[in-house]
Amino acid sequence: MIIPPAAAESLFHIGSFPITNAMINGWIAVVFFICVAFVARRRTSLVPKGIHNVIEGTVEFMLTETQKVTGDIKRAKQFLPIVGTIFLFVLFSNWLGLLPGTGSIGVWAEHEGAIELIPLLRPAASDLNLTLAIALFAVISSHVIGLMAVGPVSHLSKFVNIRGIFRALKKGPMAILVAIIEFFVGLLEVISEIAKVLSLSLRLFGNIFAGEVLLTVMLGILAYALPIPFMFLELLVGIIQATVFSMLTLAYLTVATQEHDEHEEQHLVSAPIPTT
Repeated sequence: MIIPPAAAESLFHIGSFPITNAMINGWIAVVFFICVAFVARRRTSLVPKGIHNVIEGTVEFMLTETQKVTGDIKRAKQFLPIVGTIFLFVLFSNWLGLLPGTGSIGVWAEHEGAIELIPLLRPAASDLNLTLAIALFAVISSHVIGLMAVGPVSHLSKFVNIRGIFRALKKGPMAILVAIIEFFVGLLEVISEIAKVLSLSLRLFGNIFAGEVLLTVMLGILAYALPIPFMFLELLVGIIQATVFSMLTLAYLTVATQEHDEHEEQHLVSAPIPTT
């Protein structure tokens, strides 16, 4: 029984760029969805049939669920290409890692100074590089779309309330002090954006990698019947992790495209100090 290492193993190099077994699984998922896209575009009849029925049903379901979060169809259609792609890619790559041979069929070769079995395939999300890249894409996309939707000043004011300081100059020393405090508190929001990337990537990586280790241990104990319940459990984990990742991305996108609410800020600055 060989416990898979935390880092994906390199199979070969293109120049100085390593091609890992987790990367191969990710490419398989990408090629699969490219083929699905070509099939979806070749629909010849107005009424969908066969595979087109499945594709349109899936898209309609995701659009409906997206609209429940955004509250309007316009933003739901705008966010669906990002959120839907992340959901389907993460889900398919998670389930792809459960196929027989993934993590167990490979070649014996030298790896980090020792002779080890290097699997030809490995679950894509068990590589932290991939989950970190998807998390970065999700968070950066929320900021780009937020800048386009509400404008640079309104979007940046959600993090560092520069506009509040200038407005407080007209309201006296107390308002200036409150605005300065809010300015430094807003800097914490910048840290929270980094935390979003780390939490998204580490959550997905940790769950998928832990499942891979669990299945390896169960196969080492008894290779025939014992791993089956755990494989069904990993199917459920794959759905949950894909849903959590995509719904959090959708929440970030929704919040980023909302106007900065200054009603409470103005109320707090202008409200009279209660006396006893």
